[in-house]
Amino acid sequence: MIRRAVLLAASALLAAAAPAPETPPRSPAQLFGPLYTAVQMRGLFPDSKTFADAVPHRSPEAILAAYARCRCDTAPALRRFVEANFAIPATPAAPPTIQKLTLKAHIDALWPQLTRTQTTVPAGASALSLPRRYVVPGGRFREMYYWDSHFTLLGVQRSGRQDLVEDMVVDFGSLIDRYGHVPNGTRTYYLSRSQPPVFYLIAALSRDPTTLATRNRQLRAEHAFWMAGAETLRPGEQSRRAVRLPDGTLLNRYWDDRDDPRDESYREDAALADQTPSRDRRQLFRDLRAAAESGWDFSSRWLGDGRSLATIRTTRFAAVDLNSLMFGMEQAIAANCSALGDPACAAAFTARASARAAAIRKHLWNGRFFADYDLDANHANDFASAAMAFPLFARIATRDQASATTAALRPFVGEGGLRTTAIGSGQQWDDPNGWAPLQWVAIQGLRHYGETTMADQIAKAWLASVSREYTASGKLLEKYDVVERKPGGGGEYPNQDGFGWTNGVTRALMTD
Repeated sequence: MIRRAVLLAASALLAAAAPAPETPPRSPAQLFGPLYTAVQMRGLFPDSKTFADAVPHRSPEAILAAYARCRCDTAPALRRFVEANFAIPATPAAPPTIQKLTLKAHIDALWPQLTRTQTTVPAGASALSLPRRYVVPGGRFREMYYWDSHFTLLGVQRSGRQDLVEDMVVDFGSLIDRYGHVPNGTRTYYLSRSQPPVFYLIAALSRDPTTLATRNRQLRAEHAFWMAGAETLRPGEQSRRAVRLPDGTLLNRYWDDRDDPRDESYREDAALADQTPSRDRRQLFRDLRAAAESGWDFSSRWLGDGRSLATIRTTRFAAVDLNSLMFGMEQAIAANCSALGDPACAAAFTARASARAAAIRKHLWNGRFFADYDLDANHANDFASAAMAFPLFARIATRDQASATTAALRPFVGEGGLRTTAIGSGQQWDDPNGWAPLQWVAIQGLRHYGETTMADQIAKAWLASVSREYTASGKLLEKYDVVERKPGGGGEYPNQDGFGWTNGVTRALMTD
């Protein structure tokens, strides 16, 4: 106990002074302006993310000066110019199939293949440096992603790779220290948004007590990012990610600090705006970006008519998953402050967490299940999705609410796992797709409330889906059709294999 107290005291001293956040670097669209627009709108590359990830051979100023002199008004001329001035990322290769391994052994063998190091970045490139090693999801996703990584690390840890867990905890903390938050992913074009705030869960995977004060300082900085502007809000007002309901209750929503087309989906966003002249372009872009911050990009959950992306209104919801995770963050900060001998901080964040839990039980409950709060209608909506499991995961629900939510989830459980929604819109976060993080959240949430029959049913069904595809193709995929137990589909890009969070959740469920 004395040794632990000394370690925590030393840790607190080292963590006391938070570094000043850096000025965020500009994204490729911001750096290359007219050139970037021309490349994306001409569809020079089938995947808009390709040029967003390209590495310039010289300074942006020199490239733009050359572009101004270039007769690049045809696609071939423009391609020649781009290929002369940028290193274009190669089409990602699938991880090589490792023959004659069990699924568990295969996952253990995949971590080194998905591990990267990026301590320096070429000038003008979109990548963000990280001090330690990290795991990427795979496929077109060449960088570290925020909420993906928590679910990935569940498996990394169970594979006995605590060294890699500790590295990634440091990496995430470094992003908060440099930018004031964890971006969606480690690219400049992701810096204007975050993702579901799971750093408190990632940080809790560390087994190094000497870093507790540093991790808690970083958690408090992340909390401040999500709550920015909250202190001046009047009832019924919103500011960035903070919202105050008409009765004064404080909650959060998904947001993005930019309102232009996403760099990585530039052509798709611009085309949608062109096809929707009745909508304010800036608001449309903001809602698309906010959905990307949610991680559910895209889903009928965010669509006004449940079908058309043109009706997206993500910023008009206080999301149930987000607020459940914010409660978890506030609880974690309170516990850390208590362990670090800071009772005032512990009391303040305990009060915040209690107020948020009460708000979720009251305002994000529609009488049958937990749902998003519609900021225009001023009540929880009737849209049922797997997100209703988050208050169970965070242990916010009352016993009666947990029982009702379990009943509401039952229709979402198929032979291959838990469906995301009941609507087949063609978007990837909709029926019939199932996603690894939602399986984990639901399984753990149900187990918290003693609903082990359904939890075990989901776990068994998900493992069957993953095992079936692994036997058939040797691959682990980003998402699965859990109705027909086959690869998932829909969305802006093809199903990817690799795949970080599928590997992680599957590996974790195999040892539970």
